[in-house]
Amino acid sequence: MIEFAWPYVFLCLPLPWLVRQLIPLVDATRQAALKAPFLEELQTLPSTHRIAAPKPSLLWLAIVAWVLLVTAAARPQWLGEPIELAMSGRDLMMAVDLSGSMDIRDFKLNGQAVDRLTATKAVAGQFIDRRAGDRMGLILFGDRAYLQAPLTFDRKTVHTLLEESAIGLAGEKTAIGDAIGLAVKRLRDNPENQRILILLSDGANTAGEVQPLQAAELAVKEKLKIYTIGVGADEMVIRDFFGTRKVNPSEDLDEKTMTAIAEKTGGRYFRARDTEALDKIYAMLDELEPVEKDKRYFRPRSELFPWPLGMALSLASGVVLVRIKS
Repeated sequence: MIEFAWPYVFLCLPLPWLVRQLIPLVDATRQAALKAPFLEELQTLPSTHRIAAPKPSLLWLAIVAWVLLVTAAARPQWLGEPIELAMSGRDLMMAVDLSGSMDIRDFKLNGQAVDRLTATKAVAGQFIDRRAGDRMGLILFGDRAYLQAPLTFDRKTVHTLLEESAIGLAGEKTAIGDAIGLAVKRLRDNPENQRILILLSDGANTAGEVQPLQAAELAVKEKLKIYTIGVGADEMVIRDFFGTRKVNPSEDLDEKTMTAIAEKTGGRYFRARDTEALDKIYAMLDELEPVEKDKRYFRPRSELFPWPLGMALSLASGVVLVRIKS
């Protein structure tokens, strides 16, 4: 939409008419009281023509030029679509396990069997998109923990980096303690009571330099709240040379340690046995750590006054040139 920054300038529109009414015109036909000794020579010259009245078309062009000039002075602006401002909410870091066991296809997505990481990407990606107002970060861990995305309001980039992650990218093992330690390091300088880590894993700590419970103690000192999510089905039917049999694909999941980490830091432990449960867990996280509701918006403005100003000057120049030649 278009709006005017200084709409009161339009009060100047009738100004030429007021000047015309208040200031009397000079009588162009009145003879000059000039005494000339060479009157006879002047009488032989062609008679001086009267100043011609402006043509109606020129008068209308002048009126249009004046209206455009006043319009430009009122500063017309184009207002774009409202854009949500990033609010200073929570500092929320996500740590996602990329170990080899995340390749187990015990989840279903849209009726198709998928691996654990693919299901995590689908659900966690929606969670990231909903966190307007929070600064999001991403840690990927396997043999070691790596900071994939520092804390940022750019949720789209964090989502993209999560989608680009691949199983085994950080190694085949699981360094849960190192992931927590890296999150503590990246969040310790941020405001207290707003530091949150969501840690998702399907196994036990099998690598790294820091034990998970030691890292949890450090998180408590730094006031980092950790929500842990254990992923993987409890039962899975597989086929081999001997036929079909049921196995527990999550037998390596260390739920005891994951629960202890969450309880120590004031968070909660969740168990995701399928995609629906994982989706519900992230919905519960939205309730436990709600997004800032006091959102602010701004509308980008583009100045439009050069257009009416340019047209007004062009029309005024044309009127002057025509009057000079006539």
